[in-house]
Amino acid sequence: MTMRPIAQSFFRRLFWLAAVLMLLANAGAASDIDPYKILGVSRHASQAEIKRAYKQLAREWHPDKNKSPGAQDMFIKITKSYEILSNEERRANYDRFGETDENQHRSQAQQGFRHFHESFFFDQTFFHFRQSTRDFADSKHMLHYEQYMNEIVPESFRRPYLIKVTSEWCFSCIHIEPIWKETVLELEALGVGIGVVDIGFEKRLRSLLGAHRPPSILGLVNGRVTSFHRGVVRENLRQFVESLLPQTLVEKVNDNNYLRFLNGWREENKPSVLLFDAAPIVPLLYKLTAFAYRDFVRFGYVEQGHSDTAHVLQQFSINAYAPTLLLFKENPEKPADVIQSRGMKRQLLDEFVSNNRFLLVPRLVNQKFFDELCPVKQFHRRRKYCVLLITGEDEALVSVNAAFYDFASSNSKEVLRFAYVYQSQQKPLCDTFLSKEELSPPQVSRVIILERRSSTGKVLYRTVTGGWNGSDEDKHRLHKQLELLQKDPAYLNYDAMLPELNNELASIFLVQWLNSAYDYLSQMYFDILHSNWREMMPIISLIFSALFILFGTVIVQAFSESGGEKPGKPKANKSSKPAETSPNAENTLSKNFVEVTELTDMTYTSSLVQLKPGHINVVLVLTDASRHVLLKKFAKEVYSFSMSQTIHYSFLNVDKHRKWMDLLLAMALGTRHSDMELNEGTSSHEPDYTGYVLALNGHKKYLCLFRPVHVDDKEDSSRSSDEDARAPRAGVKTRSKGSSRRQTSSTPHVCSKLERLSLWMERLMEGSLPRHYVPSWPDLEALQK
Repeated sequence: MTMRPIAQSFFRRLFWLAAVLMLLANAGAASDIDPYKILGVSRHASQAEIKRAYKQLAREWHPDKNKSPGAQDMFIKITKSYEILSNEERRANYDRFGETDENQHRSQAQQGFRHFHESFFFDQTFFHFRQSTRDFADSKHMLHYEQYMNEIVPESFRRPYLIKVTSEWCFSCIHIEPIWKETVLELEALGVGIGVVDIGFEKRLRSLLGAHRPPSILGLVNGRVTSFHRGVVRENLRQFVESLLPQTLVEKVNDNNYLRFLNGWREENKPSVLLFDAAPIVPLLYKLTAFAYRDFVRFGYVEQGHSDTAHVLQQFSINAYAPTLLLFKENPEKPADVIQSRGMKRQLLDEFVSNNRFLLVPRLVNQKFFDELCPVKQFHRRRKYCVLLITGEDEALVSVNAAFYDFASSNSKEVLRFAYVYQSQQKPLCDTFLSKEELSPPQVSRVIILERRSSTGKVLYRTVTGGWNGSDEDKHRLHKQLELLQKDPAYLNYDAMLPELNNELASIFLVQWLNSAYDYLSQMYFDILHSNWREMMPIISLIFSALFILFGTVIVQAFSESGGEKPGKPKANKSSKPAETSPNAENTLSKNFVEVTELTDMTYTSSLVQLKPGHINVVLVLTDASRHVLLKKFAKEVYSFSMSQTIHYSFLNVDKHRKWMDLLLAMALGTRHSDMELNEGTSSHEPDYTGYVLALNGHKKYLCLFRPVHVDDKEDSSRSSDEDARAPRAGVKTRSKGSSRRQTSSTPHVCSKLERLSLWMERLMEGSLPRHYVPSWPDLEALQK
């Protein structure tokens, strides 16, 4: 009886020892190379890009050419990396499990040990039973949440994905397995991505995809998920994948529109590809290729044997017995590249389009295009230089641009990329390059040779001396400088940080948005038609919420407008009586969307004394009589400056705070204030401050003064001032009528006081106004009149 616990303890220790040994063996077997990093390609690189990178690196690191100590080891790593990535099965195995051929058998041993461990502990037996109906093909395409978000969703913008939703012990899934396998073999060869999701383990992914019961089949394109609702038949699945693609990928070309299609490279800034085939519909393989390269190449289809395409076939001498691909660049009469094959493969199409996805001299239209055309230099790859022509869109420069194209066509090399940019469209980029050329003679067009050194925008560049006019002398000079550059990379003597390029294609954003809205509405109709209510509930809830908010807003606005119109009728009936306004009714006014706050003893501290550093309060000085007229004119003059976050606007009633105004100007101007009072031209002892504007900096204790514009009406002004001074206090009613009469007659004169305020505001923003400093701000409440 005592031997059983001892035996259990012995086997337990033996098991943990074996587990530790297996972990160490697996750690030692982990691959110490990253084939993507060694070849310098991304995880989404095509076979053409991988092959091109391998050829360049093999030539650079071959032991016969490179005598450095680590050249042989590096060459072996490059060869092994290419062997892994050039084989689709080995590449998929590495992407999913990080395994290469060296450690694959060890990982299998570890998996066998794990199965033994599971059987021993959980089944309490040495016999192992399969717990899943899943085969190896499904395991190869199994998706996880992080992989879906980080890899599959971005990749869905280059190719569509067909995703099967399954789970453990899903016996219904067994019935669709044969059709699923056949479809996967067909579509995966065409370039369609395949995925399998086990919703029993991937609960977050199940919620994200909206898949609640297996088996289900989903489609993923441009990050948008679409459900498959038809019978699981091979042809239906193929049509479903084709329906996921945009309908405008490939344009039907015939005798009537082929010239327009080929000449569209000027507006689209893309090469054009024409497929000649006898099929009446566009092949799915061609549509998938067009979807992958739609940002760089335009695709057209010519149906052979149709009466409307006879002239096109004769024009380019097309052989009608095999599909033919013609790729055109700047010359619509002669194709730049041609392939013809009876059985075209996706790898052949990728290599053909990828090698010709740019025009010979394309135009830089956005940052993404610039990154693709002029990639950042890798530490172990050959240098690539971009020759950039900075030019304009004038008709006079057409011959200059054509001469640059002729030079590029005769100097096409792998290390050189030619491009041009319109200075009016990409002004920040051009200003960065031309900032150091201020002392050189002005040129209409200039040529820049540059090399990108980092993805943050750092470049090394050099401006070709003499500019570019398209003459033979300019071509010879540019050719000579390119030869010097290839001999000595230090020839690029300037460095700069380039700004991000303007997106010249942003104008078609509305069209893209309308297309997306159309696709979204079509998807909604499709889901409603097939009664997929579980997936449609969030959308329906959103629609009803938006309608509720919309109608609620309309109803509230209607009631508020009807409520606001009722008090208007009594005002019209009592128009003969003077309108009595509360003193605080207009403390905060918004005229032409400019917020103007009254400067009182309550707002004085926050608006001036404790004003934030760098902030300025612009104060309009007015009277009760000129209040409404000046406020309206003031708001109109300063409206263009109201977007500034550091400028605040207030008004001061001089009828209440004249003593404060006198003391402030006396402290700021000193003796000049007395002279200014004499120049007012009034016989009154009190100067007229109406229309003055003060720019007060509360932190630095200084002000800038705006004096109103004077008009030649001094006699009327003097007479009015004398009458106001002699008016007895008992005759308030008479004086009020006279003031109202004078206010009405002199409204144009009051408005003219602020005629030049906008110019004064411009100088205030520039900081060119004279500043008058004060030792401290006077107390507004103590000096209240």
